[in-house]
Amino acid sequence: MGYAIRKAAVLGAGVMGSTIAAHLANVGIQSYLLDIVPPKLTPEEKEKGLTLESTEVRNRLAREAKERLVKFNPAPLYLPERVQLITPGNLEDNLDWLAEVDWIIEVVVENLAVKRELLQKVAKYRRPGTIVSSNTSGLSINQMVEGMSEEFREHFLGTHFFNPPRYMRLLEIIPGRDTRAEVIEFMLDFGRRVLGKGVVLAKDTPNFIANRIGVFAMAAAVRAMVEDDLSIEEVDALTGPVLGRPKSASFRTLDLVGLDVFMHVAQNIAKSVSDPKEKEMFKLPEFMKTMVDRTWLGAKTGQGFYKKVKTPEKQILVLDYHTMEYRPQSKVKLASLEAAKAVPDLPGRIKTLVFANDRAGQFAWKSVKHVLLYAAEKVREIADDIISVDRAMKWGFNWELGPFELWDALGVAKVVERLEQEGEKVPEVIRQLLDSGKHSFYTVQNGYRYYYDFKTGEYLEEERPVDVIYLPSLKAQNRLVRSNPGASLVDIGDGILCLEFHSRNNAIGADIVEMIRQAVEEVEKNYAGLVIGNHGRNFSVGANLLLLLLEAQDGNWDELELMVREFQQAGMALKYCRKPVVAAPFRMTVGGGCEICLHADRIQAHAETYLGLVEIGVGLLPAGGGTKEMLLRAIENVPYDPKARGPRADLQPMVARAFETIVMAKVSTSAEEAKKLGYLRPADQITLNEDRLIYDAKQTALAMATAGYQPPMPRKFPVLGTDGYAALELMIYTMKEGRFVTEYDAHIARKIAYVISGGDVVPYTMVDEQYILDLEREAFLSLLGEPKTQERIQHMLAKGKPLRN
Repeated sequence: MGYAIRKAAVLGAGVMGSTIAAHLANVGIQSYLLDIVPPKLTPEEKEKGLTLESTEVRNRLAREAKERLVKFNPAPLYLPERVQLITPGNLEDNLDWLAEVDWIIEVVVENLAVKRELLQKVAKYRRPGTIVSSNTSGLSINQMVEGMSEEFREHFLGTHFFNPPRYMRLLEIIPGRDTRAEVIEFMLDFGRRVLGKGVVLAKDTPNFIANRIGVFAMAAAVRAMVEDDLSIEEVDALTGPVLGRPKSASFRTLDLVGLDVFMHVAQNIAKSVSDPKEKEMFKLPEFMKTMVDRTWLGAKTGQGFYKKVKTPEKQILVLDYHTMEYRPQSKVKLASLEAAKAVPDLPGRIKTLVFANDRAGQFAWKSVKHVLLYAAEKVREIADDIISVDRAMKWGFNWELGPFELWDALGVAKVVERLEQEGEKVPEVIRQLLDSGKHSFYTVQNGYRYYYDFKTGEYLEEERPVDVIYLPSLKAQNRLVRSNPGASLVDIGDGILCLEFHSRNNAIGADIVEMIRQAVEEVEKNYAGLVIGNHGRNFSVGANLLLLLLEAQDGNWDELELMVREFQQAGMALKYCRKPVVAAPFRMTVGGGCEICLHADRIQAHAETYLGLVEIGVGLLPAGGGTKEMLLRAIENVPYDPKARGPRADLQPMVARAFETIVMAKVSTSAEEAKKLGYLRPADQITLNEDRLIYDAKQTALAMATAGYQPPMPRKFPVLGTDGYAALELMIYTMKEGRFVTEYDAHIARKIAYVISGGDVVPYTMVDEQYILDLEREAFLSLLGEPKTQERIQHMLAKGKPLRN
């Protein structure tokens, strides 16, 4: 039978249940959110004269959970109004609603008996064929449905979302023994394509894949810390980005997750496994149990391994686990750590640290060694292949390298040699690999990656969905058209060219600007369309600020004027290219990166795209055509009246909104919000799964080309002139008086107001785009010469955050 999910029911309105409902709302799926009936009235309910039989009381827990969704930070919803897709109810009165839905997700307390009891009730109300899943983080899927009907078991499986569901990419799908193959295939596709997840198929083993390995890794780091007598801040310095792990490293991550949650998962694994040695590996030190007893659980209780205190200045203290007292953090000074940080590539950084002989290297080796051994020992038990393990750790714990990729990075033979010297037992999978004459778990052939399959002992090609375009693979297949240090042009097939940025942080400099010019030239001659996309950490965080600062300090104003002019011309070339141009932004797309997107014919944005013109934060204004494009977007749908020689509507409020967006440096918190802010137009589209982004952008470009694309025609448009500037100046005064902007912000805002209102001309003077670009460039250069702007740039480069001087 065919499956489709149009409406769902989420059973359990705690943080996890309500945020799963929120993510369903993000993708347009209505849901019922049900929780238990409260056992007693609140004082407010008593005052209203309500009783335990009142619907308002009986639905209270789900209703309040729904209300909290619009207050959470980070926001679980793309837009607050999406919350209306969620209908609250309760588990006593509203189970009959289950007959209406296509998917029922159980998200109640992690207790097998409670889950079994609820699922038995669900079975009485669901329609045959309705998919039912449990969001358990580690309980047995098969045990939950023992004794239930065959049809129910055939449609039941585990769907383990990671918290928070909107932002964490991993979704573990855990089939039961009787789950139909077509149900599994449907949920794998639905999770990837509709929910935008990185989906991994896991086995029904204790805590599945990611938590099994991730919690072990955390426990191993804690054990090594205690054995080697390192401090908490030293461990966080050694288990963060230098090892390809998140900045939150070990203990900041535990503070975010909650120590009680971590301890619960670790204890669940220890209880569920049979090997005494493995049980011992999940045993945690007494000081952590003491922390739980004292409710020092992390962020949710105000203190954990770290604690914020209000002294004359805000300070973050760290726990000394020897004395169980908080103290100021010490600066971490470890020779091998500093040496590793200086290595540009991740494998090189890890090797430099792990193979060092000082105390930092010894700790890193010890904690990494145990993870490598554990993953290799357990891979056959928990997963069908090594890829599932590596993906689970990258998507669920934000590791840059999964355990088997880490084996390769360190060198399998080299690691085995050291393990044998230390008397460690080398896992069977490792022996099998080396005995077959292979030296790594992964290999690349013709641009495609192959993985070692422990079932056959051979390399198998990594699955490549047809809707995923991976630029390095294409380049390895001689599809590279042109390249320079900052950008490349890649033929992605079907007559579409891709402009890829690959400068440091994808910062826009002369190389990228030159490649934009070449991209337009190439696509107009030989291709049907152009996509602008890449696989970086962010699409682009804007201009090369260091270069701008150095040129300004050296007084190279002619050079700077030329740089800005050329960037403006690059944007105009994209806008008026004779073939369709589609930008594919994702994550941080700010400053010049946003300006490039604004000049594209169409934007295909990833759902988690944070678009914004943030130049005011570094003392500047958008001068790559960003101010001009926001003006044009504000007024583009206002018809022109030939008789009156002006627009048929008041442009002032429209321009004022665009002006405010620039001056307040508003950055969208999602692609959906980018539409509200004017960065995306109604015709622009959103992709849920980032892996599909370039493919979707390509399809958009192809559709435009097939439809007979015609480039826009340059035109003149009215500006507000001196009257408009006066109105915007009043807005600036109000912002300053309300302390929304500083005095220098107000100074920059006046420059922006002058540009966006069209300068010193009479109202509704008709101008062209070049006129506004000239105003942008003049204002930009004048600000760049001011000391306070240079202070802002220096602060941003040094601290990574804006200075409000």
